[in-house]
Amino acid sequence: MRKRTLSRTKLALVAVFILARAAFAAPNNQQQPKAQARHVDVVIALDTSSSMDGLIDSARQKLWDIVLLLGKAEPQPILRVGLISYGNTNYDSSVGWVRKDSDLTTDLDTIYSKLFALKTMGGTEYVARAVRDATTQMQWDQDPKSLKIVFVAGNEPADQDPVIPVESAVQDAREKGIYVNAIYCGQPNNGEAVGWQHVASLGKGRYAAIDQNRVVAIATPMDDELNKLSGELNKTYVAYGATGADKAANQRAQDANAHSQGAHVAASRAAAKGSAVYSNEEWDLVDARKKGKVNIATMPPAAMPEPMRAMQPAQREAYVAEKAHEREAIQKRIADVNARREEYIKAKKKAGGPKDAAFDDAVMGAIQGQAESAGYRFAK
Repeated sequence: MRKRTLSRTKLALVAVFILARAAFAAPNNQQQPKAQARHVDVVIALDTSSSMDGLIDSARQKLWDIVLLLGKAEPQPILRVGLISYGNTNYDSSVGWVRKDSDLTTDLDTIYSKLFALKTMGGTEYVARAVRDATTQMQWDQDPKSLKIVFVAGNEPADQDPVIPVESAVQDAREKGIYVNAIYCGQPNNGEAVGWQHVASLGKGRYAAIDQNRVVAIATPMDDELNKLSGELNKTYVAYGATGADKAANQRAQDANAHSQGAHVAASRAAAKGSAVYSNEEWDLVDARKKGKVNIATMPPAAMPEPMRAMQPAQREAYVAEKAHEREAIQKRIADVNARREEYIKAKKKAGGPKDAAFDDAVMGAIQGQAESAGYRFAK
């Protein structure tokens, strides 16, 4: 009888201990909420004067490699990209031949479509004006912990703006916490290179002199498989809202644009689409549900795609959940195939030896370095 009493006493003590530990732990949990993802905002300012076709082609070919790099960052950021073009005689001279092609956006397909819309034409290139507009005309994230980066690329003297000193434009960017990286499209021993180095130094960014016409293009045996998986991934998107159908069509159009640059570019896009930073919550119900942007149960039928309109709330949830499950499976296959692709590319580059810097070398090296300084980690 005494043994039974002791056992009950022990059980009671254990229960009290568990409850006490939970009571003490609860306030700590409330004080330490899950950290919100931080923004990485990147603005690319491209010279679109008549000699810069190679630079634009480089950006078209390498954007998805840049996206994929940030898709591997830990903790996972929210990536937004903005686009500015300058130095084109078709642009408004009263604002220094500078044009904001796209504000910062998570809609990376829109950025890609804007890159393909760029045309070169004559022009006077004002680097200071491009940096100023990147600083003042973009809706930068206001969290002081967010990473803000500008890349300005061109081939004319960086200090030729007669109205705005490039030093003051770069200083204004730095005061707003924006890194300014300078990519000079020319030989590093040219006298003009010094001005571009000065821009990078003032902007706490990186400088690179590149051959804008050189793009490292390595085809792999995995490219075709990745491109097929990209098409399968598209089938998991559930377009909603007034712009959903158009956005889905644009996704397919940008697949075609990437493929027009070569199977290796389309493969890079496929890999980027499989990453977490490629998110389309503004038009896709799978991403919107994941980000808590919509309530599928109460959504008006007119805002849904045709197959969902006659469904009951529970059926809608099940339908989108199934698409999410399919997407996760395809994304895992993409990641596995792309890992083999990257090993293949790494081996090819190593066998080829060192070469002159290209656009992607300059951009990706700067982004990774500046992201690491902000606390992001990348797998070696």
